[in-house]
Amino acid sequence: MSEKPKMKKIGIIICGRYQSCSGGKCLRALKERAGGFSIYSPQEEIELVGYSNCGGCPGGNIEYVPEEMIKNGAEIIHLATGLVVGYPPCPRIKAFKEFIETRYGVKVIVGTHPIPMKYFSEHKKMSFWEKTNMREIAPELFSDSETIMRNYD
Repeated sequence: MSEKPKMKKIGIIICGRYQSCSGGKCLRALKERAGGFSIYSPQEEIELVGYSNCGGCPGGNIEYVPEEMIKNGAEIIHLATGLVVGYPPCPRIKAFKEFIETRYGVKVIVGTHPIPMKYFSEHKKMSFWEKTNMREIAPELFSDSETIMRNYD
């Protein structure tokens, strides 16, 4: 008889500009295992143990919010897709990821829900993603099909 796999516990940190976001796209993507959540198998149980924002520029909550999530059992923290697709995209994504991983020793994934096609189409015209190597920072967000991306518009 095999043991039931351990439940994965995660936290989500969104951009402060979207602090009133209810998380609908993120929670949908978690359920569908799309976007940044494609790293989890559909059979893997996941519990969201924290949901907060970065505190607004320059990201003051990044110093404290992960600790609270980890106290609640978070093993992985996702930086929300809004940090990637909002305009301008967050210039501190790499620093946030490095800080959280270094200070707290927890894995950070950049991305939650798939990039909506309406944002993808606009960002492709601009240089930010290319200059920052966004495809390397958030590879799961760039692997969704156009159909999936359109479904998140």
